[in-house]
Amino acid sequence: QVQLVESGGGLVQAGGSLRLACAVSGRTLSNDAVAWFRQARGKEREFVVGITWSDGSTSYTNSMYGRFLISRDNAKNTVYLQMSSLKPEDTAVYYCAARGGPLVTFKEGYDYWGQGTQVTVSS
Repeated sequence: QVQLVESGGGLVQAGGSLRLACAVSGRTLSNDAVAWFRQARGKEREFVVGITWSDGSTSYTNSMYGRFLISRDNAKNTVYLQMSSLKPEDTAVYYCAARGGPLVTFKEGYDYWGQGTQVTVSS
């Protein structure tokens, strides 16, 4: 059974930083993609950034590029999201998702999801 567990969310002031982690168990990642999505209250879940496990290639939503950085630890089967220069509009529940195939940016393409972690950025 594949499980994704996010951690690292919390409350931070605008301009601050947080690092989220997504630990994947029940599946050894190889030809997979792992992505971060977020969902603000009353809005659709949106793609933030993703990584192709095999070669580490990444894809970012334009508005996050330069502020957010995704990385992976192969040995720990874990993906990290380093978020900097946070803004109040970054407030959302952040979800980790995985799929057994190429990186895609639409949420329907992912088979496995974590429970989400709340990120709140105060002004």
